[in-house]
Amino acid sequence: MTNECIVSVDHLNVVFGNFRAVKDVSFNVYRGEIFGFLGANGAGKTTTIRVLCGLLVPTSGNVVVDNIQSSAETIPNIKQIVGYMSQKFTLYDDLTIQENLEFTASLRQIPDKIFNEQKEKLLQFIGFTQNEKTVVKNVPSGIKQEIALVASILHNPKIVFLDEPTAGVAPVARAKFWELIKRLAADGKTIFVTTHYMDEAENCNRIALMRSGELIALDSPTKLKQTTYNKQMYSITPFDHISEKEVLKLRDNFSSFEPYGRHYHVIVNKNLPENTVISTIAQYCDVKPINPSLEDVFVKLVEGASR
Repeated sequence: MTNECIVSVDHLNVVFGNFRAVKDVSFNVYRGEIFGFLGANGAGKTTTIRVLCGLLVPTSGNVVVDNIQSSAETIPNIKQIVGYMSQKFTLYDDLTIQENLEFTASLRQIPDKIFNEQKEKLLQFIGFTQNEKTVVKNVPSGIKQEIALVASILHNPKIVFLDEPTAGVAPVARAKFWELIKRLAADGKTIFVTTHYMDEAENCNRIALMRSGELIALDSPTKLKQTTYNKQMYSITPFDHISEKEVLKLRDNFSSFEPYGRHYHVIVNKNLPENTVISTIAQYCDVKPINPSLEDVFVKLVEGASR
């Protein structure tokens, strides 16, 4: 990652009729950065991405992508320097891998010679060894997403937008896909990614959190965890003979009390003596100090009281 800004969003607003999908959002993305864009469904993530990809003109505000200011006139230029991959509709199931890549190249008007060179280079990059004449619907989901990534970067874009690219993909395949993302970033490409998997978001250099069309936080994963929680967090697991009703009676001792399966992630109320509270809770639960995760941050900042 460099200090060179490749995406600048300044007071972006997007309005559909009486509905404000994006509300006064501002942020910068740097060349070679893996930039995470997180939020619940309907938070305004996809709308913002559509603006940055040149698929939607902003209602107001200033958007610059690689020194090109977004407008109705410059949208074709922006489309040439960005790649886009979604969890759906990137590939056609009834076409072969080769046919999908050829179709993408034709849409991008990539000359045959350059297409063949890029295709071979990128298939080698993802470690693809199967027959290119395989119909996509017969390809495992993890490999399908890797082929979709190849399709999205055939034209060698400077910025790659990945909208939940690993949804529904097995954990091992997700891990491999993220290794490819890291390698792309190391080669200088800027990666702008949305995901609902918090373990994936840990790979991002910085993360922006959206809620109800607004940007509510932006920082590195480590700093987001540090600034969101400034007190010790504990994981408590009720003993087998303790009922849920008895556990819930304990929640007044905590400023944060979030369920995680059989466990609860808790923070002692600042007005109470922490050691005394923990000693009392230990009569009912197994108590372990833990570090907050990005999921904890997401729950508190993005979902909040609506959880």
